[in-house]
Amino acid sequence: MRALAKPRSFFGFSLDFWSVTTLVVIAVLAILLILPIASVFLVSFFDPETGRFTLENYVQVFTRNYYIKGLYNSLFVGFAGTLGACLLGVPLAYFTARFEIRGKTFISTLAILVLVSPPFIGAYAWIMMFGANGMITNFFKAIGIATPTIYGAKGIILVYSLKFFPFVFLMTKTALASVNKSFEDAAENLGCNAVERFFKVTLPLVFPAVSTGAIICFVLSIAEFGTPAILGRGFRTLSTIAYSAYTSELGGTPKMAVTVSLVMMAISIFALIIQRHILSKRRYASSLTNRPVIFKLTGWKNIAAHAFCLGVVIIAMLPTLVVMYTSFLETKGPVFTGAFGLSSYVRVLWYAPEAIFNSFRFALAAVVMIAIFSGLISYLIVRRENAVSGVIDVLMMVPYLVPGVVMAIGYVTTFRTGWFDLSGTGLIIIMILFIRRLPYGVRSTTTNLRQVKPSLEEAAINLGCSPLKAFVTVTVPLIMPGLIVGSLMSFITAINELSSTLILYVSGTVTMPVQIYVSVLDGEFGVAAALSTILLVCSGICVYAVFKLADDKESSFL
Repeated sequence: MRALAKPRSFFGFSLDFWSVTTLVVIAVLAILLILPIASVFLVSFFDPETGRFTLENYVQVFTRNYYIKGLYNSLFVGFAGTLGACLLGVPLAYFTARFEIRGKTFISTLAILVLVSPPFIGAYAWIMMFGANGMITNFFKAIGIATPTIYGAKGIILVYSLKFFPFVFLMTKTALASVNKSFEDAAENLGCNAVERFFKVTLPLVFPAVSTGAIICFVLSIAEFGTPAILGRGFRTLSTIAYSAYTSELGGTPKMAVTVSLVMMAISIFALIIQRHILSKRRYASSLTNRPVIFKLTGWKNIAAHAFCLGVVIIAMLPTLVVMYTSFLETKGPVFTGAFGLSSYVRVLWYAPEAIFNSFRFALAAVVMIAIFSGLISYLIVRRENAVSGVIDVLMMVPYLVPGVVMAIGYVTTFRTGWFDLSGTGLIIIMILFIRRLPYGVRSTTTNLRQVKPSLEEAAINLGCSPLKAFVTVTVPLIMPGLIVGSLMSFITAINELSSTLILYVSGTVTMPVQIYVSVLDGEFGVAAALSTILLVCSGICVYAVFKLADDKESSFL
C-alpha cells in the first residue's frame, strides 16, 4: 500500500489540504460576514465627528417618537403577520397530514411557489386588485360598494400572512407525520374530543416545528422592506426608516441607519433566544412507531376541509396570477386600458434589458461561488468535527438572522473607503448575494453528505489519492444532488433579492427586483408586471428543477 504523504509544515504547524481550506473559509467569512457586521456595530457606538464612544444614537431610537412608532409598527405587523401565517399554516398542515385531501401534491407545490416569489410582488399585486384604481376596487365602486383600503398595517399583515404561511405549513406537516398515534389514542380513550386532542396533545408535540416556522416568519417580517415600502403609505417600519435614514445620510456616516438596523437584528436574535428557551423547558420527542392513520372525511366536513386547503393556496397564489395576467394588458400611463398586448414586454426589452442581464449575471456568479464553498464548508462541518468547524457551522446561521438592510449598510461602511472601494460595482452585489445565500447551499449539501459513508473517501486516499483528489472524484459526485438543489434554491432567492441590492445598486447595476420597485413607485405598472412575470417564471423553472432533482420535495425547501 502506498504511504500517505505527510502534510507540509510551516512555522511548526502542519498544513494539509483541509487545513488550508479551513483557513480560506475563515478568511472569507471574516471579510464578507463578520467585518461588515462589526463595522455596522462600531458605527452605532461612535460619534463620526469626534470619534468618541457614545450611546446617543440609541438614546434617539428609544426616546424619539418617530423611531418608537417605527419599532411598535414593526413588532405589530411582525407578530400579526406571524399569527396569520400560523392560523393558515397549522390547519393546512393538519388537514393534509391527517385526512384524505385530493391534490395534496398540488397544494404543496403551490405553497412552495408562494414561498419563492418575492413578497413585494405580492404587495404590488394587491395594489392592482384593491388599490385606489384596482380592478376589484373599481368593480365594487361601479355597484356602489366601498372596499377597505389595502394600504397601511392591514395590507402589510395580509401580505405577510399569505406569503410566509408555507414555512409553518411545511415544517408542521413534516412533524405531524412522525407523531406517535398512541398519545392521541390515549387522549381519546380519556374522553377528549377531536378539538381537545389537537390542542392538548397534538399541538404540544409538534410545537418545536410550529415555533420554528413562526420564528422564521417573524424574522422575515421584521426584515422585509419591499412590502411596507410599497403598501405603507405613512405606516413606517424599522426597515423603511433605516432605508430613509441611509438615503438622508448619504455621503456621510450612516449612523442612524446603522443604529436602527442593529435594533432590527437584535429583535430577531432575541426572538430566537426566547424560542430556544421555551423549547429547552420541555421534552417534545416521541418514538417514531405507531404513526398516525390517514382518515377519510365525509359530508360537510370533507367539503369544508377541501375548501379551506384549496382556498388558502389559491388565494395566496392570486397575486402571482394577477401579475402575470396584467403583464399582457395594454397600459396608458399608470392605467390599464383593458386591451391585450405585449407592449409592456417590449418596453422592458427596450428600456430595462440591463436589469434582466444584471440579475442573471449577479445571481449566477454568486451561485457558482456558493456551489464551490458549499461543498468545502459542508465537508468541514460533517467530516472534520472540531471547535473551528463548529464555529463555522454557527456562523452559517448568521445570514438568516441579519436583515438585508443591515448587511447592505455594513458593506457600504466596509467596502467604500480607501483602496478597497467597491461602491457602485457589480462585485459588491455579487459578494452580498453570495454571503446571504450561502447557508442555503451549505444546509442542503450538509444533509446530503451525512448520508455518505466516510469509508468511501478513506478507501480512495488509501489507494493513493490526495485528499483533494478524493474529494473531487469521490465525494463531489456523491453529494452532487445536494449541491444542485442548494444552488438552485440560492439562485431563486438571490435573483429575487431587493432589500440589500436597493442600497448597493447604481444605474449600471440595477436588478429586476430594484427595477420593479422603482417602476411601481413611478406608476409604471405595466413594466413592473412584465418584469415580475419574468422573475416569477424564472423562479418557477428553478422550483420545477428542484422537484425533479430532489428525492424529498418538501425537505429541500426547509
